[in-house]
Amino acid sequence: MTGVSLRFVLDPELTPELRARIVALWVDVTNAGGAVGFVAPVTAEKVRTIADPTLAGIADGPDRLLLGYDDDRLVAMAIFTDPRFHLKTHLRVLTRVMIHPDTQGRGYGELLMREAERVARGLGLAALHVTVRDGLGLDRFYRRLGYREVGRWPGALRVGPGDDRDEILMWLGLAEERHDQNHSAAD
Repeated sequence: MTGVSLRFVLDPELTPELRARIVALWVDVTNAGGAVGFVAPVTAEKVRTIADPTLAGIADGPDRLLLGYDDDRLVAMAIFTDPRFHLKTHLRVLTRVMIHPDTQGRGYGELLMREAERVARGLGLAALHVTVRDGLGLDRFYRRLGYREVGRWPGALRVGPGDDRDEILMWLGLAEERHDQNHSAAD
């Protein structure tokens, strides 16, 4: 990943222009097969049915938005979603994690997740949680980053008639020791 970089912005002002750029990213990711709450094909109008209340939860709190830019182009996004339960104030759920499809393979996904981890540690959080749609290999990506599978909801996601997928629950304990999977304990 040497030489790969993004400029990250936490909690940007959600102007109408930025909201439109976020929706456009969401549409592009979904229509390229991304698992971000919809099944392709999708339109901006359809995405706004979820994006508008999601962005309101960011603008009015308590959720937080992390954006990644390649120069001035929005190419990455993740939302720190507050569980809205007083016994879970020490963790956040990362939702709507996405990288623009034409930037796949450049390491941007890992950069986004490493930045999310850095931000979470800075916020004093103890853990991050993500859910992923089974059948796309996303769980392997998160495992590589130190997340571990902690459960599954069998058939929880109906992506089409006769196509029910498990929802995989993944967890990154931020207080836990990080173990690089490429090195043994003896290294």
